[in-house]
Amino acid sequence: MKTATSTLRVRYAETDQMGVVHHANYFVWFEIGRTELLRTLGWTYREMEASGVSLPVIEASCQYKQPVRYDDEVLIITTGTLTSAIRMTFTYELRTNGQSTAAATGRTEHAAVGTDGRHCRLPARVREAFA
Repeated sequence: MKTATSTLRVRYAETDQMGVVHHANYFVWFEIGRTELLRTLGWTYREMEASGVSLPVIEASCQYKQPVRYDDEVLIITTGTLTSAIRMTFTYELRTNGQSTAAATGRTEHAAVGTDGRHCRLPARVREAFA
């Protein structure tokens, strides 16, 4: 399994009136994590899409364990797993302010599709990187 770590600081616009991060932002942060994981392996989403392959989300979940608040520093730990020749799963652990326990955990599953919108094999480069 391949893993990457990303960091961000919670912006005011990502929170509600109580200063707690709105739940939808976690999925945006998951995207940051998986994008950076691919980048650490030497390939970007842009390059993959230019080659004719996209990775739409086909399933997503998030477990909120403790609130994340305005100005917290968030560590996004992302792990990618090849589940078949056309599917990948990413798991995420979000930690705040140097804490050792997760503020949230999540998972997204993706299926490779070609420019025609039909399922296709993941590029060999991706399959090899996650094998």
